This record gives sequence, structure tokens and C-alpha cells, in this order.
Amino acid sequence: MNPTPETVGLIAGWGDYPRLIMEGIRRQGLRVACVGIKGHALPEIEAAADEFLWNGMGKLGRAIRFFRKHGVRRAAMAGKFHKVVLYQPWVWFKHLPDWRAIRRFAPHFLFRRHDCTDNSLSQAVIDEFALDGIEFVPPTDFAPELLVKYGKLTSRGPTRAQIKDIEFGWKLARELGRLDIGQTVAVKNQAVLALEAIEGTDECIRRAGALCRSGGFTVVKVAKPGQDMRFDVPTIGIHTLNSVIEAGGKVLAIEAGKTIVVNEPEVVEYANRHRLVIVALEADGRYNLAPEEHHYGDEDDYQNRFAA
Repeated sequence: MNPTPETVGLIAGWGDYPRLIMEGIRRQGLRVACVGIKGHALPEIEAAADEFLWNGMGKLGRAIRFFRKHGVRRAAMAGKFHKVVLYQPWVWFKHLPDWRAIRRFAPHFLFRRHDCTDNSLSQAVIDEFALDGIEFVPPTDFAPELLVKYGKLTSRGPTRAQIKDIEFGWKLARELGRLDIGQTVAVKNQAVLALEAIEGTDECIRRAGALCRSGGFTVVKVAKPGQDMRFDVPTIGIHTLNSVIEAGGKVLAIEAGKTIVVNEPEVVEYANRHRLVIVALEADGRYNLAPEEHHYGDEDDYQNRFAA
């Protein structure tokens, strides 16, 4: 008689990433008990799970009871959580936190004894689940192939000027991550256009486009130094590319081995079709591949070809 497969818990936020992690869990012969966060998780995630619960952001105790009911001992978080909702008017009345959420987050939001950075809040969630014997693991344990490998992903690479912008922006993005503020920086001609904070990557990119109407800027998105792979791992997909393209960006630089690329073949094909450059670099941000010497038709490339 075959033993009952282990049931792994999954907390699903926004985007297609949770579905891919669920598929990875299944490929390992395991079952999935999924908590979909209302207002975040996509509707189709419900049908893909063995056990499912729609849950509000403030119902921490309810999520823990659901996992315990289904024998969950290992769990993962995947997908974006829109932290900005925590600063909407009457947030506590809208989300009606249960007792466990109040007890865990009161030191952050009511008594101000702890900060409200991404790392602090995510760690608080993990610590509360741990009290019931539920351990959170990196979601990429179930789908390591989603972590991008080093190199030039697209057919086009960056020009020399764009490489300078990548390396300039990389240092800033790493410092931004060290301070647990954000992961994304938009730059052009080694000048900062926009830095990501609570608004998220897409809004940061849109702001860069609004400030740089001529376009041609570079977006750098990196992991935090000492990135905890259990949460807040940098993730890009078609939606990210749309934001860059619509804002007028030309280059997207990400960190190899620490960034999730959702549906990478489709992302690369889409980027090539829209003449967007994507490169994945090591933690030091140095571009060690040969630069593109000619990107005909681009304003920046015209300047590059005739620069001294």
C-alpha cells in the first residue's frame, strides 16, 4: 500500500508564479493545499489545487488552521503581495484581522516597536506559522528551473553606453535592497530616473517613463544582499516587459540565480519582438560579454556611434 503523499502548503499572491510553483510541487509527487489571498491571487488558481481556501490578508489564524487541517508541515509563499493596500483608509476595518494577526502585527502597526519593511513583515508571518510546526521553504525548491541563468537572454545585447548604465544602476539597486526599500532602479546616461519603494516595480518603471519622455532608459532589478529566498524574490514576466516597453525603456538587467523569470521562452520571444534587451548578470553586476556595437535606429545608438 502506497503511503499518502505529503501535502505542501502554498500561499498564493498575484501573478502566474504561484501556478508554476504548484506545478513544480506536483512534479515531485506531492499534494498542494493552497491559500489564495483575496484581491491578489488569480481566480484560476483555485481549480489547480488539491485543497483550496480563499483568505483575506488579515486572516492569519484561519490560514494556519487550514494548513493544519490538511497536515501541512512545509509551506511556501509565491506571487506578489501589494503592500500598498496596508496604507489605504480604514484598512483594519476592510480586512478585519483575526486575533493571531492582531497579536503578531500589533508591534509593527500599533505599538511601533518593529518596522514595517518587507523583510520584517514576511518574517513575522513565517514566525507565526512556525508556532504551529509549519516551516516555510523557498518556493524555488519546487521549481529551480525558474531561476534565470547568467548571460544575454535576448538576441540583442546592450551597447557600451547601456553597459555603463547597467553597472551604474546595479550599485544603486544593491544599496536600495540592502536598506530593504526596493529592488528596482531606472537610469539613463548614468543619472537616476526612478527608485522603487512601496509602489512596486511597475509603478517605478512608469514613473521613469513619465520623467524621461525620450525613452531609451535602462531598468535594473536585483536581489537584496543576503536575499532570503523564502520571500520577496525578484520576479519578472510578460507584465514587467509590458511596463518597460510602454514606458520607453530599452534594457532590463536582472540578477542571475536570484531572479524568477515566469515563462522564460515567451518572455524572451516577446522581448526580441519588441527590440528589448534582457541580460542576467552575477551579483557584482559586471557585464563580461561583448557589447553590441550597432543598434541602428535608436537615438542612443546614434550618439554612441559618433561619440568621441
